[in-house]
Amino acid sequence: MNSSDSRSATVIIEPVRGIRSLGLQDLWSARELLYFMLWRDVKGNYRQMAFGPLWMLIQPLVMMLIFTGVFGTLANLPSEGVPYPLFTYVALLPWQFFATGTRQSAQSLVSQQSVISKVYFPRLIIPVSAVLAAFVDFLSSFVILIGMLLFYRVQIGWQVLALPVFIVLAGATALTVGLWLAGLAVKYRDVLLGLGFLITVWQYLTPVAYSATLIPEHLRSLYMLNPMAVTVQGFRWSLLGIGDPPGWPAAASGLLVTALLLGGLITFRRTERTIVDLL
Repeated sequence: MNSSDSRSATVIIEPVRGIRSLGLQDLWSARELLYFMLWRDVKGNYRQMAFGPLWMLIQPLVMMLIFTGVFGTLANLPSEGVPYPLFTYVALLPWQFFATGTRQSAQSLVSQQSVISKVYFPRLIIPVSAVLAAFVDFLSSFVILIGMLLFYRVQIGWQVLALPVFIVLAGATALTVGLWLAGLAVKYRDVLLGLGFLITVWQYLTPVAYSATLIPEHLRSLYMLNPMAVTVQGFRWSLLGIGDPPGWPAAASGLLVTALLLGGLITFRRTERTIVDLL
């Protein structure tokens, strides 16, 4: 045996810098685990429920009926020439995707503490899986929207090609808020109590039940910095052909969400180092 064969290998551990420090490479390496956790989240959300996965369809439909009765009939809010049920349902889909993804990703670390304390894996998988599970709900509810578009005989134009951009924006916004709050929720559990209030206020600041044309012109530029306002307007423009294409607001919101997402990833990675001790 050569002397070189008997030598023990030297391993040098160095701090990871740059984009690698965000853990995206680890996330890709553990993509199979991400798939299994996603499948578990989808099944677990509706386990031991009488209606089971039907809640994916019931929730947006019930909200559509409430909004139609309160805002469409009693308040008689304008719907830009579109039947109000369709007008509000198109907005409810991305909103429910965002709200569910935000809520589940924000509480994901706390809810999965029994798994986190037993075995190591890239913790980023947990909030990402939560947002993807909300996306599965979104796809299920989208089937109802297709039926409504056919029922009201809506002519889909070329602008529907931009729809994936606004879907990604909704998902990225949910993950961004979820990452920031997930790290805080590990230290301060009352963050999760305030999350419901935050989502409720955010919904009123988003044109879900009303048209963005009701916002005064001098406030509209500031108003459209809300990425979910851009997403809702983008959905209505892409599917119903109403409103102006969200050009610069979409670009500004995209840059804002990207910057906050990078900050959320950095904060999440720092929390990950001590998460077991805190939980």
